[in-house]
Amino acid sequence: MPDTISVNTHSRIEMVDITSVVQEKIPNTGVSDGICIVYVPHTTAGVTINEGADPAVCHDIIKKLSDLAPYGAGYHHMEGNSDSHIKTSIIGSSVTVLVEKGRLVLGTWQKIFFCEFDGPRSRKVCIKGLRA
Repeated sequence: MPDTISVNTHSRIEMVDITSVVQEKIPNTGVSDGICIVYVPHTTAGVTINEGADPAVCHDIIKKLSDLAPYGAGYHHMEGNSDSHIKTSIIGSSVTVLVEKGRLVLGTWQKIFFCEFDGPRSRKVCIKGLRA
């Protein structure tokens, strides 16, 4: 069974750094060396890895996604959050990160971001470790 974390968002669209929370869950997975899968079981939220040092990066990603899939742009499925489904499909619902000696293997500037596209909401993120 995967471990889960809750993410409470405050805006309709935002990116939340969940790296430290995911790292805290690694011991619960029982994995010292292997991989960690981070999965978002929602159709209007996703997860990605990107630069976390400069907040302008998240701003630019959100801006470009909103340019590609604008809110209320006359989609065939008019549920009020149609753009959110498209943004989630572009970003994706999971990331896989190597784990070595109980630590996530990320580059110097890399962070794991939960991506909210239909907030604010309380969301769930699943974390599963697999041994090497």
